[in-house]
Amino acid sequence: MQNFDAIRPYHDHEVQDVLQNSTKHPMVKALLNFTFPNKTENEVADILSNCHSIKDFQSQVIYHSVQNVLARSCEQFTTSGFDKLDPNQSYLYISNHRDIILDTSLLNVALLDHKLIMTASAIGSNLVKKPFLMSLSRLNRNFMIMRDLAPREMLKSSQLVSDYIKHLLLEEKRSVWIAQREGRTKDGNDQTQQGVLKMITKAAKGDPFEYLKKVKIVPVSISYEYDPTDILKIPELLATKNQIEYIKTNNEDFNSILQGAAGNKKRIHIAAGAPLSKELTDIQESDEPLNKKLLNLKNCIDHAIYRNYKLWPSNYIAYDLLHQTDIYGDFYDEKEKRQFDRRVERRVNRDNKQELEQFLAMYANPVINAKKLQEISTYNL
Repeated sequence: MQNFDAIRPYHDHEVQDVLQNSTKHPMVKALLNFTFPNKTENEVADILSNCHSIKDFQSQVIYHSVQNVLARSCEQFTTSGFDKLDPNQSYLYISNHRDIILDTSLLNVALLDHKLIMTASAIGSNLVKKPFLMSLSRLNRNFMIMRDLAPREMLKSSQLVSDYIKHLLLEEKRSVWIAQREGRTKDGNDQTQQGVLKMITKAAKGDPFEYLKKVKIVPVSISYEYDPTDILKIPELLATKNQIEYIKTNNEDFNSILQGAAGNKKRIHIAAGAPLSKELTDIQESDEPLNKKLLNLKNCIDHAIYRNYKLWPSNYIAYDLLHQTDIYGDFYDEKEKRQFDRRVERRVNRDNKQELEQFLAMYANPVINAKKLQEISTYNL
């Protein structure tokens, strides 16, 4: 375990000391006031004094934080697929990624509600540069993916993370969450990076697909009706489209965290797919080289995410607006269209064609991916 000290969350025996020190920070105090608005300082202190493990902290504090976020910024939060998972089994959850903090928080709420093993979750070191964020992330069982390293150091770090994921899943019997790609999907076009899968298999001894079968991959689809950070993603999308280097501002990620928590999300659905099993065997038994096998696995995960993605009226409206059609008119009503139109009006400059198209595409791309999946399924018939 000593080898993992640079990236691991806190051990349970470290939790109390960290809590006593962290709660002096103004932002942590603000989080606790938000989480327990009707409790006195002494009552909150009692709750914290009873947190002797990360699970205690997650279930007695963070769970209530997320519930309050949902109560203030979300009309409905639903889940599916979790009732089909084994409470005694650890899983490697690979999901699309839209919100820096909320995605994993919602997954763990769903896991706790269904009495499943909660996750250790990957987080980029660039997101927790502030000491209080680092402490909170490690208290919430996050492990670090180191960013901005030299190529040789990146290889070492990648191996370390892969070994740690293996340790968590197979030795600690701890579930793991990792995003399907490095960073959030800004344009709504959820696609797994083959490099993420290659990193995961670095820890394999022997056939990578034998190892992948052991870790029980579960694709997860997270669907927000409204993305509270949609407008914050536009500058980077436009820079990429115009082949301009995009440089983040100092507090950009922190502002995204705050907006992701506070902004209107309308409805949210999170779906757990079936653990990949036959799919892995079929890919393993093919005569393809390893890179092609990993590409096939990437497509398999993508298709599972598209299949279980909950398409909202906002997605269908954006598709129709983007393509100047009404082919999905049966999937929304006039009230929903007016609400989305108002959101567009408030958040983008309609006279800026690129900005408007990027904004609409962000919501329309899940529909486009669902259409492609349907075409593939029809072709295979």
